[in-house]
Amino acid sequence: MTTYDTSSAAINALVSQGYDHNFNLKDEELYCHVNDASLKPEEFQIDKVYRFEGDTNPDDEVVVYAISSVVNNIKGVLVNAYGVYAESVSAQLVEKLKIIR
Repeated sequence: MTTYDTSSAAINALVSQGYDHNFNLKDEELYCHVNDASLKPEEFQIDKVYRFEGDTNPDDEVVVYAISSVVNNIKGVLVNAYGVYAESVSAQLVEKLKIIR
């Protein structure tokens, strides 16, 4: 898998690969406001994950997910701070987004 120095470089590369929607965490789903699409955990897969650690500032720590859904014929990106576990989302969604170390 390709590595990137910054989260913006990873996002730009993913957009060029067709991951052109932006997802947000919303309760029990991923949500894309552009086309009002909501994806339950069983309706999407995580194709790639890029983790970035802030060298001097913990606030710079993010995870970039490349997500696709055959059900909704959509590909996009979810950018999230390591605090996904602190967000008010369902346990099923947290488990789906969990990074195995």
